[in-house]
Amino acid sequence: MLKILVADDHAIVRQGVKQILADSHEMVVCDEASNGQEALNKALQNDYDVVLLDISMPDKSGLEVLRELGRQRPELPILILTMHSEQDYAMRVLRQGASGYITKQSAPEELMTAILRVASGGKYVSPSLAEELVSYLRNGTEEPLHAVLSEREHQVMCMIASGETIKQIADQMLLSKRTIRTYRIRILKKMRVNSDAALVRYAVENQLLT
Repeated sequence: MLKILVADDHAIVRQGVKQILADSHEMVVCDEASNGQEALNKALQNDYDVVLLDISMPDKSGLEVLRELGRQRPELPILILTMHSEQDYAMRVLRQGASGYITKQSAPEELMTAILRVASGGKYVSPSLAEELVSYLRNGTEEPLHAVLSEREHQVMCMIASGETIKQIADQMLLSKRTIRTYRIRILKKMRVNSDAALVRYAVENQLLT
């Protein structure tokens, strides 16, 4: 019986996953985490066969947890289960060591298939993403500019591109306005642009806004 840790800040999602796996004779949700730090602590202190990890969580983001587990528990399969579309994060998390990527819009059967795949040491991506990866490798496509951003920078850039003010972003992320301004300066430099309008154009052209 595969032991699964579900890390998601929404209780209804955690309960939903438990219900999906309830009739399975191959896997069981044996533990839950409601924020990134809790997920990291539990994954380091206990033995699981697979971690289902959301990207957007309090305390530590899913990407921060993924990086830390990659350093300390590289053998632990991590399946990203998120509301974010594949275009937003899939390539990034796979490069950072995730075993697979699946969206919350996927069918329950696909989730179970993905868990079994990564638990056996394989990788799981949707058929559409698999085609994109093949095309990416075949064409030698260069990484997009936003690939160089940190998780926090990527989040701030998308919020700026969505029209949110520095104060609104600071309030939502529980950070100071000064910190957000610092992030903005770094983002503009890394993205090689000099205005928020340019960030909006880039985000729209690269389908980063959901």
